[in-house]
Amino acid sequence: MNPPKPEIPRVATRDEWLAARTALLAREKELTRASDALAAARRQLPMVRVERSYRFDGPDGPVTLEELFEGRRQLIVYHFMWHADRDEGCPGCSLLLDTIGDPVHLNAANTTLAVVSRGPLDRLQAYWRRMGWTLPVYSSARTDFNFDFQATIDVARGATDYNFRDIRRDASWGGYEGDLPGASVFLRDGGGIYHTYSTYARGGESLMTLWSILDLTPLGRQEEAGVQSWVRHHDRYQHAAAPACCAAHA
Repeated sequence: MNPPKPEIPRVATRDEWLAARTALLAREKELTRASDALAAARRQLPMVRVERSYRFDGPDGPVTLEELFEGRRQLIVYHFMWHADRDEGCPGCSLLLDTIGDPVHLNAANTTLAVVSRGPLDRLQAYWRRMGWTLPVYSSARTDFNFDFQATIDVARGATDYNFRDIRRDASWGGYEGDLPGASVFLRDGGGIYHTYSTYARGGESLMTLWSILDLTPLGRQEEAGVQSWVRHHDRYQHAAAPACCAAHA
């Protein structure tokens, strides 16, 4: 069955369009102000000192959580979803990394972005070469990092919380176990490291410019067949079939 076609706008005169566009502008400004207020509230969240030590496998050897900061005050960790059964990353997480680009401006704002995944480092690096990414990746396979920051579901280990809820109580869960996408934010202050924020599922959309760009268009995100249903790895758009995206579980 073919997915339903997205609705397209009605045809109008220029004056009708201008009136509708001006009315929408008022709503856009309201949303911008609300977003600014939300960002301010996010900055005022209390923070929790990170007491555990973590050592990640990186391209130049083991590194600590503090070393992931690369000397800067702020650290954003993207929890990259790895499919061990496919020996590759999730298409949705890969799409996000495709859109990030060079973090030079982020670094200038005293902030480092680090990609952390539970995949083995050698397999992650092979996948990174396939994707052509220069941003380094770090493996958390030998730590409890993913479990402590709720980016992996493993019922046997008691890791059942995702997006601040016990996923077993969610009717849409479907029994999935494994990694899921998310981002966690840390601050270095007074010699300590503090966890300030985490976001999961659609919360990660704020890291991806693609959706903001598509939201400007009349066809939008074109998800009539399901969330990110058309998303592929960027080297697989010539293939008809697509592996399930992490969005299906998020």
